[in-house]
This record gives sequence, structure tokens and C-alpha cells, in this order.
Amino acid sequence: MSAVLDHHDHAHDDHHAPSGWRRWVFATNHKDIGTLYLLFAFTMLMLGGVLALLIRAELFQPGLQLVNPELFNQLTTMHGVIMVFGAIMPAFVGFANWMIPLQIGAADMAFARMNNFSFWLLIPAGLLVVMSFFMPGGAPAAGWTFYAPLTLQMGPSMDAGIFALHMMGASSIMGSINIIVTILNMRAPGMTLMKMPMFSWTWLITAYLLIAVMPVLAGAITMTLTDRHFGTSFFNPAGGGDPVMFQHIFWFFGHPEVYIMILPAFGIISQVVPAFARKKLFGYASMVYATASIAILSFIVWAHHMFTTGMPVTGQLYFMYATMLIAVPTAVKIFNWIATMWRGAMTFETPMLWSIGFIFVFTMGGFTGLIPAVAPIDIQIQDTYYIVAHFHYVLVAGSLFAMFAGLYYWLPKWTGVMYSETRGKLHFWWSMIAFNITFFPMHFLGLAGMPRRYADYPMQFADFNAIASVGAFAFGLAQVYFFFAVVLPAMRGQGEKAPQKPWDGAEGLEWELASPVPYHSFAHPPKLDATATKIIG
Repeated sequence: MSAVLDHHDHAHDDHHAPSGWRRWVFATNHKDIGTLYLLFAFTMLMLGGVLALLIRAELFQPGLQLVNPELFNQLTTMHGVIMVFGAIMPAFVGFANWMIPLQIGAADMAFARMNNFSFWLLIPAGLLVVMSFFMPGGAPAAGWTFYAPLTLQMGPSMDAGIFALHMMGASSIMGSINIIVTILNMRAPGMTLMKMPMFSWTWLITAYLLIAVMPVLAGAITMTLTDRHFGTSFFNPAGGGDPVMFQHIFWFFGHPEVYIMILPAFGIISQVVPAFARKKLFGYASMVYATASIAILSFIVWAHHMFTTGMPVTGQLYFMYATMLIAVPTAVKIFNWIATMWRGAMTFETPMLWSIGFIFVFTMGGFTGLIPAVAPIDIQIQDTYYIVAHFHYVLVAGSLFAMFAGLYYWLPKWTGVMYSETRGKLHFWWSMIAFNITFFPMHFLGLAGMPRRYADYPMQFADFNAIASVGAFAFGLAQVYFFFAVVLPAMRGQGEKAPQKPWDGAEGLEWELASPVPYHSFAHPPKLDATATKIIG
């Protein structure tokens, strides 16, 4: 049965798709749930962005302008929590829901009702996080890392934050189980694991990481809760507890978490670059092994976040070398993308621009991360704006830029209409320039000794802070433009009709279906050709 006939069959099914609010509240279709995740993530991105702009407005010049230091710490804490747990992670789960069944020829996700439940858990969690600002004493102000003993001294909003994190963690674990079962059990006949698209591969590995580390975070914040209310002393020095133990437990979760937020991004870039270079991905097998290596190594480097807590020299040496080792599989990926582009018939549509921008800026973020891997240097720049600059280079220019690449790449397939290339390219250049104006000066601020999470600073840091604040407002405005100029028109179906395969070099089962993708994609497992990229019957 051809893809066209397949679509014709399903056009009839589309009449049975639920409509109105029931379609979304009781959604079990992977595409609808993917859309819900992406809309939730974008809402949280905007909310976290507003908090970031309040932080930058306060830091625009020396002295206290808008907020007191206590509220400033609440803003930095909640900005981090909202961006990591509310924006980046749910957005990648949204991409997974949309694309994994389409890429592997599955009818839907394995556990459709659990999929619905894992999304709706995020709504009360998100509301709790937002409401914490209005609780007695304000929002948690212990930093997004929730370090004890600060967390033991916070008001009731800390308990709300712990509850919200538990719900988000449960959502992540259920989503991960769903992804693993779907990929391992529901691939179309003929699609072996080593023929699977890279995005599905990176998510399979990410899902295992999530299942391994989310319970570790749950344990750490539950111990914090019992310290606060039930008389235990895990982290309370007054009762014989050890605050540094919290750091060990937290970073055992926290470092794999960093890779949870970047591996799916690697998967997206590995789909987009070959499409616009019109070449097969260079070194597919090495990409799979590099992804797995990064995941394994991520478990054994956690204490590089703790070089200043008093560590024996042998411990410092071990974590130093282990951290540098992670650069190897990451570099394999960078070289493979460059080799894919090398002598390819490249065109520079918006998804390719975001991908090249990602490779360039993410590589810079990688290099700035190698520097604090050296323990003596880390002791100098620990908790300065250098670290803020580094992790925004890998999380904003990493995770977020890759998401934009994926969104522009698959949007015609999702909505059935082409976005405006001019608007997409404007969004790219605007974001790219504003991002670098915002975060590049922070490297110099950090090297000069400006500590993070401070609401005020001496005069010598004023110029770079002013530049960074202007850049931040420009970057935030670019994302508002993106929503109104690209996302809304696409959701309304405005624009020229998208062909079945809008990109010449794109390969994969998703491009074998009509645009927009029918409500039920693969009622029967498709028969694939030898490459597992085309449907033959």
C-alpha cells in the first residue's frame, strides 16, 4: 500500500478524531500530546524569560533599582527551575511524542493513557511553581540546585517546590518508560536498531538516563523535606548532618541531567544537517556509540561541580580527567556533523542555519567548559559569571537552538503549511546576535571576579553588565516575534501548502506521509526498503 493510499485510508479516520476541549483534555494521540507538551514548554519559556529579564533589568547598572536582594535570589532560583524542568525537558518530550512513532513506523506511543497522564501532571506542577511567589516569605531562594542548609531555612514555598519537582519527575519517568517500550517493541518490520533515525536513538538513551537519575533527585528533595518537618538531620549540621552530602546526591542527578537536556538536541541536529547537506550522516555507528559513551560517562563526573568543597587531590585529579574524557565523544559528534557538511550540496534554509549556529555556539560552550574542568582554575571561577556564561552557551545555544532547528524542520509536516523563510531567518539572526551580546561579556565578568546571584556589584563591572542586559531584552523580544510571526500563522494554517517532502535531502518515514500528518499515521506496520527510510508496501 503506497503512502498516498495509506493517507487516503486515514482521511476517513480523521472524521472520528475527537473535537473541541475533549480532544485535548482526554488526548491519547501522540501528536496531540506532543503539541500540548510543546505549548506548555513555550509558555514556561516565556515565564522563565520574564524572570530572567527582571534579573537583567536589576543588573543593568550598579545599585539596587527594582528588587531587593531577597527577591533577586527568588528570581534566579525560579528562573533556573522553570527553564530546566518546565521548558527544556517538556519541550524535548514534546518532540519525542510527535516524532518517534512517525520515525519508527509505529501507530502511536505504547501506553497512550499513561502518556496523557504524564502530560497533565505538569500543569499542577507548573501552577505550584508560579504560585510559590505568592506564598508567605515568597518563592524559594536557595538557587535552582536547592543546596542545604539554605533549603532548610526557607518558608512554605519550599515544600510547594519539592512537591512540584516530584510531580515533574514522575511525569519524566512515565514519559521515559513510554519512549523505551515504544522504540524497543513497536518499530516497523525491517527497522533494526542500527537503521533507526538518530533522533530516536538519542531519545532511547536519554530515556534510560531519566529513569536512572530522576529517583536520585526525588530522594534528595525528600530527605530535605524530612529535615524540614520530621526531625531528621540528613543535611542539617546542627543535628550532625552534612550539607556537602546533599551536593553529592544532587550532582549525581544533576550531571546526567545536563546530558538529558542536550542528547535529544544532538539527535535533532543529526537529522537536519544530512537533509540540507544532501548526504548521509557521516559515521552513523560512531554517533550511536558516542551518544551511549556520553551517557555512561555522565555518571562518573558529578563532583567536578564540587572542587571548592574540600576534596582530596586524588579526587580532584580523577574528576578532572573524567570530565576531560567526556570531550572526546562530544568532539566525535561535532566532527561527524562537519564531515557530513563537507563537500555536500548545502543550502541554507532556516533549519540548517539554526543547526550550523548550534554547532558553532555549542562548540564554544564546550571549550569554555573544559576550562573549569581544571581544578585550580575552577577554584578561581567557581560561582562567578564565567560559569553562568558557560552553561547558557550549552543550554540556550545548545538545547534551545537545536529545538528551533527541529521546529522549523518538522513544522511543515506537522501543520501542512510552509512558514515564511524570511521571518525564520530574521528570527535566527536576531536570536544569534542577541544571544552572543548577552552571554559573551559574562565570561569577562566572571574572569574579573564577579560572583553570580548578587543583586549589586561595584562600578568596574558596570559596562559589561549593561551590554548583557541590552542583549537579554533583544533576545527575549526575538522569541516573542517568533511566536507571533512563525508559530501562530502555522497553527492557523496560514501560508502556502506544504508538499509531502518540503526538503530535498530529507530522509525517513515521516516524509513518506502526507502533510499535515493524518490523525492516525500507521494503522498497519509499513513494509520498508533495505535502508528503512522508505515505504515499499
